[in-house]
Amino acid sequence: MEKIPISKFKATCLRLLGNVKKTGHPLLVTRKGEPIALITPPPPPPKPKSWLGCLKDTIKITGDVVSPASDEKNWEVLQD
Repeated sequence: MEKIPISKFKATCLRLLGNVKKTGHPLLVTRKGEPIALITPPPPPPKPKSWLGCLKDTIKITGDVVSPASDEKNWEVLQD
């Protein structure tokens, strides 16, 4: 873990924060040799859930899903 005095941290704050994020190594900020802050990188972002398969096991099929919902004799297009 790198230690850095508060005066140097104040002068180069943005660069140091960028290094912490890029390398993943924490940074200890000190004042007169005593630690006052520990800067750690953020946790990795969670992976987004895929929409594919998100409704799995939420639907229960109770009947025939292939045949028509009504009799064919009720269809207007088949009547002469």
